[in-house]
Amino acid sequence: MEQPINNIESDLLLTAKENVFKIAVLKGDGIGPEVTTQSIKVLQAIGEQFKKEFIFTEALIGADAIDKTEEPLPQATIDVCLKSDAILLGAIGHPKYDNDPTAKVRPEQGLLALRKKLQLYANIRPVTSYPSLHTLSPLKPHIIEGVDFVIYRELTGGIYFGKKETNEEGTIASDECKYSKEEIERIAHLAFKVAHQRRKKLTLVDKANVLETSRLWRKVVQEIATAYSDVTVDFLFVDNAAMQIILNPKQFDVILTENMFGDILSDEASVISGSIGLLPSSSIGSKTALFEPIHGSYPQAAGKDIANPIGSILSAAMLLDHLGMAEEAALVRAAVAWTLNNKIVTKDIEPIDFYFTSTVGGFIVDYINKNINEGMNEENIALRKSTVI
Repeated sequence: MEQPINNIESDLLLTAKENVFKIAVLKGDGIGPEVTTQSIKVLQAIGEQFKKEFIFTEALIGADAIDKTEEPLPQATIDVCLKSDAILLGAIGHPKYDNDPTAKVRPEQGLLALRKKLQLYANIRPVTSYPSLHTLSPLKPHIIEGVDFVIYRELTGGIYFGKKETNEEGTIASDECKYSKEEIERIAHLAFKVAHQRRKKLTLVDKANVLETSRLWRKVVQEIATAYSDVTVDFLFVDNAAMQIILNPKQFDVILTENMFGDILSDEASVISGSIGLLPSSSIGSKTALFEPIHGSYPQAAGKDIANPIGSILSAAMLLDHLGMAEEAALVRAAVAWTLNNKIVTKDIEPIDFYFTSTVGGFIVDYINKNINEGMNEENIALRKSTVI
């Protein structure tokens, strides 16, 4: 029986809608606009290759937002994020606020408020090593070879969000560290589920010999572990974990930890790859998700076209995974691997014979667009041209 024309039109509209994704773009401060621009180009290339449409809407956050609206997170930005399928963030921070301890409004307040408003409770930071970059790491190649673990950091609780007090004289200050069972449970389940899909090992990092919050973390994780009998669970104090990440990073599969410990350990782990500019992250909530490189705003490099866009581009790959586009995400990662293997890298990785931010992004786009193959033009690569056909 022939389908009624109205139903056919409805199906076509539904199909079109399923292939359209609204992305909030918060470029932020410093190098944020430059690296995010490359990620947008990559997503546009993916859209062209896979018949998907990404609609990008820019909004303000951080120092840029303060300069233009006097707020680190304007309501308009929150509204854009709530209407989007995912959020792409550049970087937050500016020296004029870092160097002023009396500043009442700071760029970082925008990011913390965004996490709280959107309930982005789980920060996920994969850590991998690239054989072509082993010489850049301060760790010996045999230590970092084959490293592949992921850090699950709780993002909306703990000391960063606790009550803060300073006495009238400015001589005593306190920051409350507080966690509830429910906050721990929701991220612990995520971490256990991914451990079940990976190598079935989870390490909880805490300071249970000293902190009550850590003892609660350990108690809750032990209770949840009974539902994941195939996952091996071990426990490390944070100081020992910091050492083990350097001494034997290959022992880790999934690391689960609280907010501040996760912030510190994931930055430490960036030395494994050779540059903090290479590492992506995602922040997952109950309704939406945000994707950003783990590096800061690096204001000294802003506007010079020398920042590393790989962390942002790999964050875009995580965005694709989140939206159910595993094949598309794999292609982005393959393009990144190709650039690294061919030494098409920025100044943080190769201080002398380096490529510009936009050029690295251009090569990755060319790879996605299938303009790169075994017959690539070596002369163009030598001349730093991103079109290699």
